[in-house]
Amino acid sequence: MEYLTDTDQDLDIGLVNRAVEAAFADHGRGEVQMPPKVYVTLPTGDFRTMPAYLPSLSIAGVKIVNVHPGNPENGLPTVMALTIILDIDTGRPVAILNATRLTDMRTGSAGAVAAKYLFPKPEVVLGVVGTGRQAEAQVLATARELKIRQLKVWSRDPTHAERFAERFREFDCTVKSLERVCDCDVLVTTTPSRTPLIRNEWVHEGMHINAIGADAPGKQELDPAILVRAQVFVDDPAQAVHSGEINVPIRNGLFFMQDISGTIGEVVIGRKKRRDRNAVTVFDSTGLAIQDLAIAKIALQHGKRIDLSFP
Repeated sequence: MEYLTDTDQDLDIGLVNRAVEAAFADHGRGEVQMPPKVYVTLPTGDFRTMPAYLPSLSIAGVKIVNVHPGNPENGLPTVMALTIILDIDTGRPVAILNATRLTDMRTGSAGAVAAKYLFPKPEVVLGVVGTGRQAEAQVLATARELKIRQLKVWSRDPTHAERFAERFREFDCTVKSLERVCDCDVLVTTTPSRTPLIRNEWVHEGMHINAIGADAPGKQELDPAILVRAQVFVDDPAQAVHSGEINVPIRNGLFFMQDISGTIGEVVIGRKKRRDRNAVTVFDSTGLAIQDLAIAKIALQHGKRIDLSFP
């Protein structure tokens, strides 16, 4: 068995985008095994276990990932992860991967793939709400699928916003108010908010939104009125209802399962699509274990390796 570290260093984000896109397609065709995430609540955060089997890549395994919003104050990432890969014929553990940065990358790729399929133009003004590691991953992955003409960013901390803008000067990145950031073509929300940040009146016709931040019960970033007027596509219905952007509106009777327009996998394989160019579309991303397996398959070809005897 091998333990891999620093597995993100040599990964081409375009390759990761294609791997995530293919995993979504497998999901859309019903060709994967993937039970919903299991959550364990801790005093200041939680951790989740995410098992799956992806037959098209002959890979199976499980990821263990935490979310602790207060970690940055202690010099730690909000999200840290470990993926264990099993031999599909024997169940023998064959690799353990440091999946912290891989999680950022595969989630960024999910948003990029959604924007590619759900926004009707190849050039965009991109708005980003939040300036953490996931926000960076979303920009880098999206830039491989769409031409970013302008990038607008907002953060609760102006210092973080300015630092983010400096990082992405190549995209004419500027710090704006939350309302001004929403004056864009594609909006990406990456915060841990439990109260809606994005107002319905700020969202114009033809806009696409990648709702990334809501990944646990009680979290939400969008005014529920946005979901009511939009075509809402999810990565996985069961996970989205439990812990995605739609979880609070569903619990409050403002949105219903039958209002979901489809999964992103169904969009990738052409079974579902954007209604027209003026439609508002939302991708509710909760993160899928098959995404982790898809990127693990790539990462196994890279990184520093330490041999671990098992059994």
